[in-house]
Amino acid sequence: MHRGQLFLTLWVIVKSTSGEDCISRPHLNVVEGEPFYLKCCPFSSAQRNKTATPRWCRSNQSHKCAELNLSTSPRITLRKDILEFWPVELEDQGSYTCYLGHETRKWMINVTRRDKHSCFTEKQVKSKTVGVTKSLQITCNNNYYKELIHRTALYKDCEKISKSNLSYLKPILKKAEFKDQGYYSCVFSLLRNGKLYNITDTLNITILRERSDVIPVVLGPQLTRIEVELGEDVELNCSALLNKNDYLYWNFQKEEGLHLNVHQDNKIPPWTAEGKTYASKILRIQKVTESNLNFLYNCTVVNAGTTDTKSFILLRKVDTADIPGHVFTGGMIAAIVVSVAVLCLGVVCVIYRVDLALCYRRWMGRDETLTDGKAYDAFVSYLREYRPEHGEEYTFAVETLPMALEKHFGYKLCIFERDVLPGGAVVDEIHSLIKKSRRLIIVLSKSYMSNEVRYELESGLHEALVERKIKIILIQLAPVSDFTFLPQSLKLLKSRTVLQWKAEESLSSHNSRFWKNLLYLMPAKVIKPDKGGAEGLPVLAEVS
Repeated sequence: MHRGQLFLTLWVIVKSTSGEDCISRPHLNVVEGEPFYLKCCPFSSAQRNKTATPRWCRSNQSHKCAELNLSTSPRITLRKDILEFWPVELEDQGSYTCYLGHETRKWMINVTRRDKHSCFTEKQVKSKTVGVTKSLQITCNNNYYKELIHRTALYKDCEKISKSNLSYLKPILKKAEFKDQGYYSCVFSLLRNGKLYNITDTLNITILRERSDVIPVVLGPQLTRIEVELGEDVELNCSALLNKNDYLYWNFQKEEGLHLNVHQDNKIPPWTAEGKTYASKILRIQKVTESNLNFLYNCTVVNAGTTDTKSFILLRKVDTADIPGHVFTGGMIAAIVVSVAVLCLGVVCVIYRVDLALCYRRWMGRDETLTDGKAYDAFVSYLREYRPEHGEEYTFAVETLPMALEKHFGYKLCIFERDVLPGGAVVDEIHSLIKKSRRLIIVLSKSYMSNEVRYELESGLHEALVERKIKIILIQLAPVSDFTFLPQSLKLLKSRTVLQWKAEESLSSHNSRFWKNLLYLMPAKVIKPDKGGAEGLPVLAEVS
């Protein structure tokens, strides 16, 4: 038999007799909370034929190897030549030695904490690279624990894609695509003595292009400008698309004593995405000085036939001092307060516009009656046909109105029965008196539109609309639901505010809302009230 064939036959015999459960690797990484085992397998065929019971001992950095006392830890059991952990914990970390006759096997176990934010632990991940369109096979199978497995699940990037109530999953076999790249985790659920345990095996699949030689290129603009401040630390990140054996490096001219604060970081490993290989190099500049400014730091990727370079330059940051936080906060509060104050002031001005106007007249001493050449402040038009049912309108026009406006507020009124001489041309004289008046006060009533006052109203409307020499004030004594009896030309007036007379309020005080609104519509005049008057001008009161 040929020597090579003999060696191959012996190797197959050894492998078949030693069993696939044997662990030959001396350094093992395991995850806390998962079942784990160590099998003491003999090396020689002579020892395999013996039935010696193995001895186990454990040691750590500060103690010699001490024989395991399995009675102190119910989690650790010995079954024939296999030491089992149900499950392994952080405290189990250390060196384990198995003595089987004259042979010794030793393992160093490192227990890793479980990642609470992921379905797998990074240190336990195995990697596999597959070319695109090549055969991709993913298998979930665990021979040692298969008798205890009652459910198996497969996850991709921690999202479940398959599950089975068997101890294994049907293998995934397909042509590799870029979308297949990711982390595949087989999770085996074990049931032992009524308690559930999980074992996770994770494989990182990387899909590469069938042809890996690409034209290397540094990513980003040809020149990148970065504004910095003196004394701050800066990191320049250069990334490139390249082949596996291409070289990426930083290049900047060094002179004696120059750029001693600049260091390259070569700790970032390459990575792949959609079959392409990428790499990054970090250039760290500690405490930027003047010598680092306006200087080109070049990042270059090179292979046998191509070179690509991109540059970075540091510029001094323009001093644009930010507004201090307390100043900004104070300014915002002040702006809000001012806005609210302006809004409140506007509301107050709208509500108390009449009072403010009267106060302004009083304080400024404004008098618009001095130079207009008119004799009366207002002509009073009212229903002059006296009947018992019209007594209120008559009394208001002849007595109440003059008593307040003339005696108390100092205005001069023109009242027909008092100021028109009998026997003259009444129509002409009324027209003349209206032209001599600054306002036309109309005391409205249902019977107002009689033949006697029609001309007064028409003459006043002509002066108001055509000549624009008089303003009309409407006073309503009793509620009138329909003003259709008034001329249509009255609707052309810009302001047709009707003052509502309320005897119970207005008779008791000259400070009532009615008199204030009436004074607001009357011409501005320096008011000299009666010495015997009991009240002065009103100050502020809410507009009704």
